[in-house]
Amino acid sequence: MSKPRKPKGRPVSGWLILDKPFDFGSTEAVAKIKWLLKAQKAGHAGTLDPLASGMLPIALGDATKTVPYVMDGRKIYEFTVTWGEERTTDDLEGEVTQSSDKRPTAEEIKAILGDYTGTIQQIPPQFSAIKIDGERAYDLAREGETVEIPSREVEIHRLTLIASDEKTARFEVECGKGTYVRALARDFGRQLGCYGHISALRRTFVAPFGEDDMVPLADLVALEKIEDEAERLAALDAFLIDTGEALSSLPQIVINDDQAHRLRMGNPIILRGRDAPVSADEAYATARGKLVAIGEIGGGEFRPKRVFQG
Repeated sequence: MSKPRKPKGRPVSGWLILDKPFDFGSTEAVAKIKWLLKAQKAGHAGTLDPLASGMLPIALGDATKTVPYVMDGRKIYEFTVTWGEERTTDDLEGEVTQSSDKRPTAEEIKAILGDYTGTIQQIPPQFSAIKIDGERAYDLAREGETVEIPSREVEIHRLTLIASDEKTARFEVECGKGTYVRALARDFGRQLGCYGHISALRRTFVAPFGEDDMVPLADLVALEKIEDEAERLAALDAFLIDTGEALSSLPQIVINDDQAHRLRMGNPIILRGRDAPVSADEAYATARGKLVAIGEIGGGEFRPKRVFQG
């Protein structure tokens, strides 16, 4: 019987909050970061289109277990809509399908924003990752098919017009999981009777990470000039954020080393003290500031569901 293949790379864990450049794919970005840090495992929390820039949270090692918690977080985008043309992709990349000479005033734009705030129904773009009968919508769209994509409920927490001129309008939106900003541009244009598409898009926030956490790709690539590998990797590792930071929306319990050992063995621990949470469907435990486990609290116990080796 052959021995299990040893994983390639370092067992490095944590979050790297990349400031993804324009015209660079999310999958390409993850591969680049994985290669730079020589990591065994990497993934991202929420795709950014190649024509979009900004925050792309990249999980390394054990942090990949916390990706769903970041995917569910609120996001903030700044985006520019160019009026007069609707396009197949709802951004600069697509072909023009509708056009108009009409241009909206700032007052007309502001008057419709309330229709897109709160819980709304939104139809995702034809060029999206939505699955239709087992196939991605963008694959069908590239083959020339027009498919019926059902509308879905999304949450828009805040939508602001920042600036506008005769040709464009710039907005900021804070939204929940699954919102397509390209669809907002399409729907604005249709309602205003002038058509529109995204001409610039930047993500500035993915809860719980903010702009101060972002690292430009150029800063990371610049470290390749460090010839000593240990020194180079240490410089790259300095940009990592602890895995547990992704779980700040959950209740936290602080435990000792003995309790941490029990959790890592898959065993529950008894919670004592008046400050211990009574119950929680999900919570996380830390020891010495490091994430140990995600689990549930009930009956005076913390029961681990996912453990982290630290």
